[in-house]
Amino acid sequence: MVCLLVAIFSSYKLLAVPDLKPGDIAQINEIAPKDASVLDTQAFREKRKSLEERFVQVIDENQSNNLEKIVLNKIKKLRSLKDSNFEVTINNINPSNSEKNWLINVSKSELEKWEEEIKTASKRMLSQGIINTLALDQLNEASSLQLENLGIKESPNRSLGAKVLTSSFYQKSNLKVDSSKTNILLENLMTKDGKNIIKVKEGSLISKKGKPISSQEFDVLEHFNKINRSPRPIKWLITFTESMGSCGLLLLIMRREKPRLQARHGLLSLTLLFLVQLTKDWLGPLASPLQLILPPTLLLSQGIGSTTSLAWIASSSLIWPTSLDGLSEVRLIIACIAGSFVSFLGRRMRSRAQILQIAVFIPFGALLGQWFIFNQIIKTKNLEFNNLSFDPNSLLNEALVLSAMLMITILIIPILENTFGLLTRARLMELADQERPLLRRLSREAPGTFEHTLTILSLAEEGARVIGADVDLTRTGALYHDVGKLHAPNWFIENQKGGINPHEEIKNPYKSADILQAHVDEGLKLARRYRLPSPIADFIPEHQGTLKMGYFLHKARESDPSASEKRFRYKGPIPHSKETGILMLADGCEAALRALDASSSDNDACKTVRKIIQSRQIDGQLKESSLTRAEIEIIIRAFVSVWRRMRHRRLKYPSFNSR
Repeated sequence: MVCLLVAIFSSYKLLAVPDLKPGDIAQINEIAPKDASVLDTQAFREKRKSLEERFVQVIDENQSNNLEKIVLNKIKKLRSLKDSNFEVTINNINPSNSEKNWLINVSKSELEKWEEEIKTASKRMLSQGIINTLALDQLNEASSLQLENLGIKESPNRSLGAKVLTSSFYQKSNLKVDSSKTNILLENLMTKDGKNIIKVKEGSLISKKGKPISSQEFDVLEHFNKINRSPRPIKWLITFTESMGSCGLLLLIMRREKPRLQARHGLLSLTLLFLVQLTKDWLGPLASPLQLILPPTLLLSQGIGSTTSLAWIASSSLIWPTSLDGLSEVRLIIACIAGSFVSFLGRRMRSRAQILQIAVFIPFGALLGQWFIFNQIIKTKNLEFNNLSFDPNSLLNEALVLSAMLMITILIIPILENTFGLLTRARLMELADQERPLLRRLSREAPGTFEHTLTILSLAEEGARVIGADVDLTRTGALYHDVGKLHAPNWFIENQKGGINPHEEIKNPYKSADILQAHVDEGLKLARRYRLPSPIADFIPEHQGTLKMGYFLHKARESDPSASEKRFRYKGPIPHSKETGILMLADGCEAALRALDASSSDNDACKTVRKIIQSRQIDGQLKESSLTRAEIEIIIRAFVSVWRRMRHRRLKYPSFNSR
């Protein structure tokens, strides 16, 4: 799902219509093909907002017909109530006594003439337009003026006719807004002074490559049909596939570096890639490659590995937007170079103080690199984009912000260590501190096991160093690999005192085998209780793998020849990394090397080590460890060199008798 989100945010603009908007980066220099006068839409909208109360109204014929019907109905009711002495009020007309007398005494011909005059007056008023906000007295005055043919203003026939029209039209309207005519009016109002018109001359530069497109430039580009109004599905498909492929390749490289890659590690790297894409889309031309690429690179190099962080840099750079000016391309290259330094150095920093040095020196090293390229190479070599300017102050600000972001990343790494199961170099060094409670308990309650652990640590550490494996991980894992023996220290020979062996007392090989397996199971329980990271906890079962408990199997078959070999094997799993594989070999060789005679040669030690390692290979214990034959040969020599140091000769000092 995260891969899909990354691909969508990397390619969706290719399906957007239009493909450009104000604020986007111009990809090429656009030249005006001819003279033109273009409407400035932004200024147009702003001025239109100030004139938004202006509009054009036209007569609504349907509403006019309805109002005419109202007038006719009132005339009809007046005629029907002529003989009722006007005991009923007709829709707010309220005729006066003189008006009632006139209507009662008027002749039929005069009444018809009066009605026609009212109808004619209503048509004139409706043709001029009726508004619903006109005051009642004003509307009555207008109605009376339209009926001036009926006599003087105070005559009852004229005043009654005015009341008919007024009561019919009051708080009603036969007008409606005409949008097209309103737009024409507003355009005429806004363009008559020429301030909202962009004058373009043939051959003039519309937009400059690498610069943000302004609102006025966008209007001109659209006028000359330079804006793509159709989606580009083929290019979208290519970009979408490229983004998905980058995410998939990143996961494959991570899996190659960490064969037992955890899902949350992959989720972390892809989420960081998605956040960078989201930020690039949000900031647009303001996005800084250094500020977006380096902090995630430091986090991944510390928590997962250098190869993963390099792969992440490659993925984020590959799907970076293509609409870049020359300077931005140079900045992206500098960001990749700086990120490579962070990848290599970040995994090798052994303390948080050393990591802080990266947060200081890398940003200002990138600052000097950008300044040198921009100021020296671009200007002196007169490159294609030498007319583009840069601001040294903005470079300094970028370096300061980047340094702050790296420091914040360092501060949040301990939080992400627990959330995503990361194992940083500083965390390994902290876990390797022999004053930690679990190691102090091991040295106090099982001193023989602790001494055995330190010897194996020396062998495994040297073996990891000579083949380029993770020395710190091997050292820390070796310190904790036998903590499970704390559940019953006296059952292991290195902790037995006075020659008392509980296994000889119980004389039960099956129970003895269960006790040996229990030191693995109890070790995993202690790892969970003390919250050891899973890469460290893996050393506890994998250093034994599915090895055979040969001594107790032999004892069991003395009494029962059909005893199952599977019953006397550790539950595993077998080593799945070079580091756990090296520890298994060191654990198997430690006792044999310690047992060699003082006069043994390097050749004798080498034969002993090779014999033990070959037995592990034949038993299939190393098939998942990724150790090659050449590396195993180098490890054999490393073990022998450590044995030589452990068995060095010492001078014999003379003894003096004190008197």
